[in-house]
Amino acid sequence: MRRLLLAAFCAAWPIAAAAAVQPLDKPAIAAASTTTGAVSALPATTSVHSYGARLEGFDYPFPVHLFRETVQGQPVEMAYMELAPQRPNGRTVVMLHGKNFCGATWGDTARVLAASGYRVIVPDQVGFCKSSKPTGFQYSLYGMAAMTADLLRWRGVTRATLVGHSLGGLVAMRMAIAMPQLLDEMILVDPLGLADRLAQGVPYIGIDRAAEIERRKTPASMKAYQLGSYYHGVWHRDYDRWVDMIAGMYAGPGRAAVIDAQARTTEMIESQPVSYEFARITVPTIVMIGTLDHNVFGKSWASPEIGNQLPDAPTLGDKAVARMRRARLVPLPGLGHVPQIEDPARFQVALIQALSGGFD
Repeated sequence: MRRLLLAAFCAAWPIAAAAAVQPLDKPAIAAASTTTGAVSALPATTSVHSYGARLEGFDYPFPVHLFRETVQGQPVEMAYMELAPQRPNGRTVVMLHGKNFCGATWGDTARVLAASGYRVIVPDQVGFCKSSKPTGFQYSLYGMAAMTADLLRWRGVTRATLVGHSLGGLVAMRMAIAMPQLLDEMILVDPLGLADRLAQGVPYIGIDRAAEIERRKTPASMKAYQLGSYYHGVWHRDYDRWVDMIAGMYAGPGRAAVIDAQARTTEMIESQPVSYEFARITVPTIVMIGTLDHNVFGKSWASPEIGNQLPDAPTLGDKAVARMRRARLVPLPGLGHVPQIEDPARFQVALIQALSGGFD
């Protein structure tokens, strides 16, 4: 019965959300709607807009606020969205984006959660999207975890549930290890970091070579990568908005800052594994993994002999969960690396079920 009710709610969420969600400020421009249509092949070229280094010109679904701090001797700004529910249930959910995604990609899910009574906070990590990209910055998972925690304390949040996708899952795990007192639950969605890729033979490339790889990227190559690694060969037109979001930063006047931040965070991911510390994760954890998630960090610069042998997230999920103290694996059959975009309604049913204890 619970599942039927959740499915019925999520099928009708646009109506419920319109009545129940109260953004802290009225957005100046509403997000454009998209039309879904599957395509089997990609065009030779992909046109994108030109956005600034902090996604100036790209509209988010809710008002964007700034949290300011001094880090490594530099003033930095963390952009975030916040939704206040009409009927609060007393819980706060913090949604952490992936490396090639931004807080905006959580928009539909944030609406559903707020309509269900959750306070929702959606930050862009420093180095990404609408947040600062400081020159010469040393990125670390600890640093991202610490600034996310500082944002929550500044907003008066003493405990929260983390929902981390891809790179956001790595940040969430580091928070769970370093500051478990701030978390009441953690939900990892196709997280990176289920294995140490360097230990599996992926070569270390460092910041300079990572920057070279970033400079060679084009809108078409980004789209082709996402087609194979994120969406298991099936493309829908509404995915184009998210390619445009990322590629538009590379096409804009802040291209150098964007490339530098992306290269430095690539080095961060490859050199700061958490897989050896899974036993230190004590907060209740649910790991959601699409059974068709073919995204493997580092495979694109590994030799074919190594790259073709690297286990993917569906293969690693059981082993990772077994090493965490209070974790459960929830497979998402037929979905890839980005279930919240590929099938929002189905993902939202699973997420609300996870938040309500339906998988206990």
